[in-house]
Amino acid sequence: MKIGVLALQGAFREHCWMLEGCGVTAVEIRKPEELDGVDGLIIPGGESTTIGKLMMEWGLLDKIKLRVDQKMAVYGTCAGMILLAKEIKDSNQPRLGIMDIVVRRNAFGRQRESFEADMTVPEFGAESLKAVFIRAPYIEEAGKDVKVMARVHNKIVIARQNNILVTAFHPELTKDDRIHQYFISMTKNA
Repeated sequence: MKIGVLALQGAFREHCWMLEGCGVTAVEIRKPEELDGVDGLIIPGGESTTIGKLMMEWGLLDKIKLRVDQKMAVYGTCAGMILLAKEIKDSNQPRLGIMDIVVRRNAFGRQRESFEADMTVPEFGAESLKAVFIRAPYIEEAGKDVKVMARVHNKIVIARQNNILVTAFHPELTKDDRIHQYFISMTKNA
């Protein structure tokens, strides 16, 4: 199995290392045609406006939408969650807009308000999950087909809609691979 990691900007290398540690081949994606050879795609954290502009400039927006329509699994972390959202509060930046969620950028605060939190996510087992929030967004509204999987400070931070998974935090910055394993399972079943 091959999972692509959008490698335009942000924490793509850390996702590649995490995937390789899970026994999956990770492929850095920079061009639309590279999406043809992967079974799933991770859109990493970073700067969502920059990633969105680069995706548009390099012709990746339409190709990713097409592949997701063809049931390819996609996982967005932090900026990736913003780019997948149908609506971004107070922003008209380029985005995929394919998940029925409304997100707020930098919702927990600026860089100095970054934090870690422990949460229990039934889909990932009984052991608590440590989450690293860096200038993190959160989901303000989720459509009826969106499954809310976890909250922090009563804000939605993990959600899934069919073959799309999002987290407001950076699991690739921890040693816990359960979210990546969950996404790998989603990819196999897509």
